[in-house]
Amino acid sequence: MNIIFILAPLSILLGLAAVGAFVWSLRSGQYEDVAGSAARILIDDPRSDSPDEDGAGG
Repeated sequence: MNIIFILAPLSILLGLAAVGAFVWSLRSGQYEDVAGSAARILIDDPRSDSPDEDGAGG
């Protein structure tokens, strides 16, 4: 029964940390251009047809 006095505050602190991380990510602009990030994967990279940059070519 004494473990609840440790786990309850710990779970509240963990929840507050998660909310704080979410608020921080909102304020730092992590979700500003969601559509652009999703479309960026569809754009062909012009360097993909060239050999490796290190010259290994293999």
